[in-house]
Amino acid sequence: MDQYSEPGVDATFSALSDPTRRGVLDTLAQGDASITDLAARFSMTLTGMKKHVGVLERAGLVSTQKIGRTRTCRLGARDLSQEAAWIEDHRLRWAARFDALDTVIQEISQEDESHGKDA
Repeated sequence: MDQYSEPGVDATFSALSDPTRRGVLDTLAQGDASITDLAARFSMTLTGMKKHVGVLERAGLVSTQKIGRTRTCRLGARDLSQEAAWIEDHRLRWAARFDALDTVIQEISQEDESHGKDA
């Protein structure tokens, strides 16, 4: 399985597998926020939000900066081009398979029609 492992991609998909973390990314897309603000917005404890932010930070999707007693979060500098390319590659493969299935179904339907059967 190691042949399919790419640490950055693995960390990203793991981080994105949680709805709260996706929500944090959506929130940070609108502007920086403190962990306290994020915890309040998602009705969770500071400890819980720190864990979510830590996962996002390890994936490079969020960066944090501590100023005084406040830790501010912002979207990370890492883009998702590698993950987007993986998804697009698989989307194209599945689209090709469905196109081939459509062709087979059409051929069977045409054969049935030529033999007088209802489709």
